Amino acid sequence: MRVRSEDWVVDTTTRQVERGGQAVHASPKAFELLSMLLAERPRALSKSELLRRLWPDTFVTEASLASLVAEVRSVLGDTAHEPRYVRTVQRFGYAFCGSVVTEAGGLPAASAARLVWEKREVALSPGENVLGRTPEALVWIDSVGVSRRHARVLLTDAGAVLEDLGSKNGTYLNGVRLERPHSLVDGDEIRLGPVRILFRVFSAPLSTETEPS
Repeated sequence: MRVRSEDWVVDTTTRQVERGGQAVHASPKAFELLSMLLAERPRALSKSELLRRLWPDTFVTEASLASLVAEVRSVLGDTAHEPRYVRTVQRFGYAFCGSVVTEAGGLPAASAARLVWEKREVALSPGENVLGRTPEALVWIDSVGVSRRHARVLLTDAGAVLEDLGSKNGTYLNGVRLERPHSLVDGDEIRLGPVRILFRVFSAPLSTETEPS
């Protein structure tokens, strides 16, 4: 996903932020927070949800979240007193409030999006890619902990989105159980029950032959 405002561009595929045509450094956690706020806009995210998604299985205080929000604002050239992009929802959390445009081209035509697990690689096709135990699934995973139609990856010019399909054991993205569709970036870890899968985006054709799914 590539999101543009008048001042900056955020590319969640390459994990880059540019402001005024220049690259701006953002820590990994700050970039994760920014990506969440953009993906969920204009919905306000509670502090508890943000803490759970940013620091799964780790206890941190709300002060750590406030510090991260301050970094995101600095990256975007925003301020807490006159927010143009990230607003504070008093006694609740934060929300993205700016006007932006989502551009096509999150996944370049020359790139190849793949799922990698164990010794297998499966190339994803444009549109819906169902992951599950049913033989009809594009990504067939023969595991008793995986539902027949467990999850799907929707691949478009704007990027890739992961969605749980009401699975019994849940779909996890980077250790956090999915509650709603979420955009994917290169290197994300997907877990379906006991099966761990890596989402990769390659900018050039690969010599490895894709196994039948």
